[in-house]
Amino acid sequence: MIDERLLHMPAVQDACDRGVEALLRMQHEDGWWKGELQANVTIDAEDLLLRQFLGIRTESMTEATARWIRAQQRDDGTWATFTGGPGDVSTTVEAYAALRLAGDPAEATHMEKAAVFVRDAGGLERARVFTHMWLALSGEWSWDEIPALPPELILLPPRIPLNIYDFACWARQTVVALTVVAARRPSRPLPFALDELRSGEEPPAPRSLRTVEGKFELLDRVLHRYERHPLRWLRRTAIDRAVRWILARQEADGSWGGIQPPWVYSLLALHLEGFALDHPVMRAGFEGLDRFTIEDELGRRVECCQSPVWDTALAMIGLSDAGLGGDHPALRRAAHWVLGEEIRVRGDWAVRRPELEPSGWAFEFENDNYADTDDTAIVGLALRRVRHDDEAAIDAACRRALRWLEGMQCADGGWGAFDVDNTRQLCTRLPFCDFGEVIDPPSADVTAHVLEFLAAEPGRDLAKLRTARKWLLDHQEPDGSWFGRWGANHVYGTGAALMALAAAGGPHYDRPIRRAAQWLEAHQNSDGGWGEDLRSYTDEHWVGRGESTPSQTAWALLGLIAARVDNGVTARGVKWLIENQRPDGTWDEAFFTGVGFPGDFYLNYHLYRQVFPVSALGRYLARKRAR
Repeated sequence: MIDERLLHMPAVQDACDRGVEALLRMQHEDGWWKGELQANVTIDAEDLLLRQFLGIRTESMTEATARWIRAQQRDDGTWATFTGGPGDVSTTVEAYAALRLAGDPAEATHMEKAAVFVRDAGGLERARVFTHMWLALSGEWSWDEIPALPPELILLPPRIPLNIYDFACWARQTVVALTVVAARRPSRPLPFALDELRSGEEPPAPRSLRTVEGKFELLDRVLHRYERHPLRWLRRTAIDRAVRWILARQEADGSWGGIQPPWVYSLLALHLEGFALDHPVMRAGFEGLDRFTIEDELGRRVECCQSPVWDTALAMIGLSDAGLGGDHPALRRAAHWVLGEEIRVRGDWAVRRPELEPSGWAFEFENDNYADTDDTAIVGLALRRVRHDDEAAIDAACRRALRWLEGMQCADGGWGAFDVDNTRQLCTRLPFCDFGEVIDPPSADVTAHVLEFLAAEPGRDLAKLRTARKWLLDHQEPDGSWFGRWGANHVYGTGAALMALAAAGGPHYDRPIRRAAQWLEAHQNSDGGWGEDLRSYTDEHWVGRGESTPSQTAWALLGLIAARVDNGVTARGVKWLIENQRPDGTWDEAFFTGVGFPGDFYLNYHLYRQVFPVSALGRYLARKRAR
């Protein structure tokens, strides 16, 4: 065990300074930061399948994308949803189909390995619904075997169960577009078949009508019958409303929600409804996708999303933690840019909160329909660190953000990311919803970030603050940790909760804080760092366990520092960060530590490896100076 007194403090300062210099080099001249947001290869495979369907796929684009996809294949022939994870059937099926488009023969060794894995795992028959939909678009699956998703869904008013606002915003945008696609049941066959991926397994027998799943399967069979002979006037009314809904939600950058799934499905839906590829809406959509595309020596890949607002706010906090003054030019430029990103128009959140004054920030460059509470809280914390030319503008923006966040508090005292009380479980049981989270209930990490902002903000509602603190304490896990919804996993949730409770005035000797700190101490790796494998979302054996990473080590340290842990545990974590820093002041992180959908879809935020270690080193140094 390292004694903190033996940790060479000039080495800590040097590592922090070099980290700051590297982070400053990454700032755009306009004031923002943006790291690559890396996902698995389904994003790239679906991009090729979309362009094949629309007849706009080019050979150069295909080969560049295929080069990236091939590089992500593992030795066993599979593709995973995250670095080091198990092979995934649907991901492997989609990657395989994309490589066939690129001309890779089924007989090639790497393709045979993939096909063997798919067949052994149950074949195309066991792929998820979204993969089956792409196969149906490509003539390799029957629309009759895909759960029904009628466009009439959009006609249900918000008070009726299974209306579109019962779905989380990301699912809502995807579902509305897919109802149009599914109603048209298009099929444009690929120039090859994928029979080598079929296992021949029979579909599972219908479940008992005594179960909720069985009742929904019966409903699905009824809806399929209706799909064969829909009421024409009702169907036309529903599709027209869906198209208007889609058009109203295209963002200024051409995207839908700033994320890939609703984006590509909206383009498909509009195309099937007669929008030509050169129509301004379609043209803006594809130009926007081009801006989300990275092409380098590794190949061509598409970001599923971009995170400049989030990255910029985190970078501002990290640099401030590391000792940059609030009047530093980098922070002032960042604050100026961030102030311009405040959203002052109503989005879908207003369906549940129609009287609330608009404010808040989104994750992306453009996403005015979907400001989110997590970004808004972190932006507010960042802005309060800056001494800006226009202090009144910062104060006014933070006060608006405070009122908006207080108005977005859920009935139980916590916060979801995008909507209020988006907790109706019924839509999660639909046969169509076999992939990802489709609702947006309060989570510990988002609630912690909002609580941290509220605690520091003058004029906050003390009753809401107390309710939020109680929610967080009530949701502490039995082992002392907190679940992480948007970051992996209990290390992320616990670090965030400890910082929030400390900001809210929780004494460091309170039992919940001590239990959380002890959990972090107990899960430190032998090398001094922290890591948590993404399998922890589906297998409790992995909770708090995994190879050490810079971001997760920093999250643990930030939590321990907030809990005022003064022992060799923090020193060992700091030492790990120092020893794993590269000569240019950066850190490397191959593992995914960000989360889209727990259990299904994960992300590698390329800036996490930089901002969080800088923040942790800075706070560690500040604590040492204060002793």
